[in-house]
Amino acid sequence: MKIGVIAIQGNVAEHAGALKRTLALRGDPGEIVLIKHSGLVPDCDAIVLPGGESTTLARLIWREGIATEIVDAVGAGVPVLGTCAGLVLLAKHGDEDVARTKQRLLGVMDIEVKRNAFGRQYDSFETSIDISGIGDGFPAVFIRAPAIVRCGNGVSSLAWVGDYVVAAQQGSVLALAFHPEMVPDTRVHQYFIDMI
Repeated sequence: MKIGVIAIQGNVAEHAGALKRTLALRGDPGEIVLIKHSGLVPDCDAIVLPGGESTTLARLIWREGIATEIVDAVGAGVPVLGTCAGLVLLAKHGDEDVARTKQRLLGVMDIEVKRNAFGRQYDSFETSIDISGIGDGFPAVFIRAPAIVRCGNGVSSLAWVGDYVVAAQQGSVLALAFHPEMVPDTRVHQYFIDMI
């Protein structure tokens, strides 16, 4: 299998490393492809949109032609994982910060997101959460994290922190407000690979 990690900006190496560890644990053959330009997404069996700075990521993936390829991949049922900024990009609806920065979203998941829902960088934290279908006690790292404030039809809420949804799935699209690539626990990446 070939898993593409959008390598424009953000936690690219961390996701690539977590995916390699997970494939090794499973004994599955696989290739991790770092995607910096258009033309690579269509050949991938799955796509990861990592955390980073969502405004920058949005601008660059649209400029490079990668965004349209991701939208087409989702339409074809290719599994896509978006973490932190990646969650924001997958959404159909954003908050006033998204509107203010004129951030262009992919619109492939019927969710409304709030950027920086848990505060600024110094408000970052780690907490244990239970994720439906993945397991209990996952060590979730939240860094200047967004959250889902509304889920539309066909979206399953998988985990919460307080009143916020922090993990959700719609068909082949999995969106997380936290960073599973930053902890040794590979259950999220196992789940994602199972989706392929």
